[in-house]
Amino acid sequence: MAEIRAEMVASVWKVAVAEGAEVAEGDTLVILESMKMEIPVLAEDPGTVVSLAVAEGDVVQEGDLLAVVD
Repeated sequence: MAEIRAEMVASVWKVAVAEGAEVAEGDTLVILESMKMEIPVLAEDPGTVVSLAVAEGDVVQEGDLLAVVD
């Protein structure tokens, strides 16, 4: 089980997957926005999105949980 965490302070611009979705390594899970730059957060391994901890418009801090992929 992989916990996907924010690498920086940012806003959640777009959630690209839903809970229960199958993802491949490298698929975009969430797109963060910081300083007018879009930063895709990618799946590190293939699996199923078990949970999403954020919604579009949320502000996350470095280290905050974004999603869990199993």
